[in-house]
Amino acid sequence: MKFIFSLVFFCSVISTWSTAAGQQPGVTTPVLSAKPAPAPVPLPAPESGTASPTSPSYVIGPQDVIQVTVWKEPALSQSLTVRPDGMISLPLLGDIPASGMTPTLLSTDLSSRLKKYINDPLVTVTVVTVNSKRVFLLGEVGHVGGMPLTPEMTPLQAIAAAGGLSPYANAKHIYILRTENGKQKKLFFDYKKAIKTGNEQGIVLVPGDTIVVP
Repeated sequence: MKFIFSLVFFCSVISTWSTAAGQQPGVTTPVLSAKPAPAPVPLPAPESGTASPTSPSYVIGPQDVIQVTVWKEPALSQSLTVRPDGMISLPLLGDIPASGMTPTLLSTDLSSRLKKYINDPLVTVTVVTVNSKRVFLLGEVGHVGGMPLTPEMTPLQAIAAAGGLSPYANAKHIYILRTENGKQKKLFFDYKKAIKTGNEQGIVLVPGDTIVVP
C-alpha cells in the first residue's frame, strides 16, 4: 500500500509540473529561436548611359556625334564628331569614312580594320547626338530656326521643341514646305486637330522640312 501511495503521489507531482509549464504530460515543446528577417539587399541604381536616339537604320551624317567603344580597349574608345568631309579619326586607323553608314555597318568596318592590331576586336558604335538631319521653323513659334531631326519626329513634336505656338499663331493653317525631286510642295497641318484627337494627319518630318506657322 505504501508503495502504491508513493507511486500515485509521484505521478500527481509530475502532472502538476507539466500543467504549470503549459505542456501535456509526455509532450516536449520545441524551442524556436526567432531570427530577424534578413534586410533586403538594395538593387544597384541603373547607370546613366547615353542611349542612341536613332533607329538601327539611321544613316550617319556630318556633324553627328558618335560613340565608338572597343571592348577592353579604353584608349580606342572615344566620342567623336563626324567631320564635314564625313570622316572620323581613330588611333591606329587614322581617317575612316563614317558618313553614309549605319552604326552597324560602321561597327563591322572598324572591327575588320582593327583585326590587324587586336585579336577578335569587338566594336560598338552608337549615335549620341544627331546634327546632320535638321528641320526648320518659321513664323509664330517660340524659337524660329533649325533643330536636329529625331527619327519619326512629327510636326507637333517639332513645334513643342521650338517652344510652342505664340498667342498670335493661326493653328489651323500651319503647313510644311518640302522639296521632292527638285519641286517644292505644301503639306497642311491642323495643329488643333492633332492636339484634340492625336491625329497628326500622317505627317512625319524628313530632313530639310520647313514648318511655317502663320
